[in-house]
Amino acid sequence: MVKMTKSKTFQAYLPHCHRTYSCIHCRAHLANHDELISKSFQGSQGRAYLFNSVVNVGCGPAEERVLLTGLHAVADIHCENCKTTLGWKYEHAFESSQKYKEGKFIIELAHMIKDNGWE
Repeated sequence: MVKMTKSKTFQAYLPHCHRTYSCIHCRAHLANHDELISKSFQGSQGRAYLFNSVVNVGCGPAEERVLLTGLHAVADIHCENCKTTLGWKYEHAFESSQKYKEGKFIIELAHMIKDNGWE
């Protein structure tokens, strides 16, 4: 469950009892570990993770790009707090084998940090 609040810095805070990923630049919560689909992705700046859902993230306009797995319509995503570009959202996959990515989010490891209960 995501707690929405207006009185705090970030738009959404993930529950403190869950392992989370946060923006490395401003520590805004980005995703719950339970939303992680895969660690086997490549971003423009190195390794990246695929998530089912994210919070505190804004989305730019979609554009077609040829990625390692073919042509996709993707939209860059950014941290709503510090405006750093984090990765992208898959809006449309043109290859049938890639359809599972539609509506999912890529966040590059260079832009996130593990928070809460990773010990």
